[in-house]
Amino acid sequence: MISVLGICGSPVKDSNTEVLLKTALDSVQADDVQTDLFTLHGKTVQSCIHCNWCMFKQEEGRCCKIEDDMGLLYPKLLQADVILVATPVYIGRMSGHLACVLDRMRAVDYGRVYKSSLKYKVGGGIAVSWYRHSGIETTLNSLIWAFLTWKMIPAVPGSSSTFGGAAVSSIGGTGQFDPKDRHQVLKDDYGLDSAKSTAASAVELARIVRRGLEG
Repeated sequence: MISVLGICGSPVKDSNTEVLLKTALDSVQADDVQTDLFTLHGKTVQSCIHCNWCMFKQEEGRCCKIEDDMGLLYPKLLQADVILVATPVYIGRMSGHLACVLDRMRAVDYGRVYKSSLKYKVGGGIAVSWYRHSGIETTLNSLIWAFLTWKMIPAVPGSSSTFGGAAVSSIGGTGQFDPKDRHQVLKDDYGLDSAKSTAASAVELARIVRRGLEG
């Protein structure tokens, strides 16, 4: 069974980012694929304070010294074969909420007990911006750099986008919106395809890795 974990980096309930990530997760569900969604809405994840507790004092079952909702995410990260990370674009980069999560993930890469636990997992990035040309590529690149740092395998969608799922949440990316439609991202067919293709590519890579490690 391939386990796909989606992490939504938006603090907004039922956001465009969350809806797009759910669409991507739903698109890859199969007999041999199970999906799980972790959203940052309503959760508290503090910044990494680089105390290096994880490197020298980490214990079985406790990844980080800081006790917050990251404790709910660590077991899911350890179990997942694929990690799909979705974020709104904030000033040409990922959300600060998601940045805290990625920084805290060092505990399952550099940790004394959970060292290199992300190695050979597949990572895929999805980004949603309000305007066209307002930082989707730089946002996705920062996610890919994180995957590479942890020795993960980045998945990209192919022809529909270069670095990951890329969608806009205003009408055509122009900044115009319909106040009766909170999920304009669902009308971005090209963006939807790029997110689904990123998820499909990630699952395909995970199957290849699984066969390689078992063979």
